[in-house]
Amino acid sequence: MMQKLLPGIVAMAATVVASNILVQFLFGQWLTWGAFTYPLAFLVTDLTNRLYGAQAARRVVFTGFAVGVACSVIGTQIMGEFGPLVTWRIAIGSGVAFLTAQLLDVAVFDRFRGGVWWRAPLISTLVGSSVDTALFFSIAFSTTLAGLEPGNDVTWANEVLPLLGLGPAAPLWVSLAVADWGVKLLLALVALLPFRIIVRKLTAPIA
Repeated sequence: MMQKLLPGIVAMAATVVASNILVQFLFGQWLTWGAFTYPLAFLVTDLTNRLYGAQAARRVVFTGFAVGVACSVIGTQIMGEFGPLVTWRIAIGSGVAFLTAQLLDVAVFDRFRGGVWWRAPLISTLVGSSVDTALFFSIAFSTTLAGLEPGNDVTWANEVLPLLGLGPAAPLWVSLAVADWGVKLLLALVALLPFRIIVRKLTAPIA
């Protein structure tokens, strides 16, 4: 089984590492490049779940979590222009959000496994992505949880501005979260195509 899971494990690890690197680079005003690679983790989890079952998917998730923790710890030791590249709040938020959202994705996918092919991956990814965004941004930047890292100044993230530059007034981190969530929802739809192609290819009967 581990040999079968190796591509998924490698893909998950690569996704997590790439996202941790690309999150350092801005894409426009509200996003980073990591926002476009991180949702691939849900595709990897759902493919593993469809092909090998929920238990196998959880193994891949735990691998991604371990890699993510390692990346976060390394990031806390690297100093950038404004301090550590990764604060402890971001590290905690990232780990909690990833593990909770991915395991929820596995459970929801398993619940909707039957029926039309697109239902399980779409519903599970939408649920998981929403929980991931809510947990990460609130843990990492909300003033309500400032006690997690009292020395970390997050006033910049709580500056009140129009939502996404257009809507009602809200803390900056809320705009960042909404933009991130929107990308995840869009990519959840886009990911249905490679999901369908890969599952068909790997489950097609041998002639």
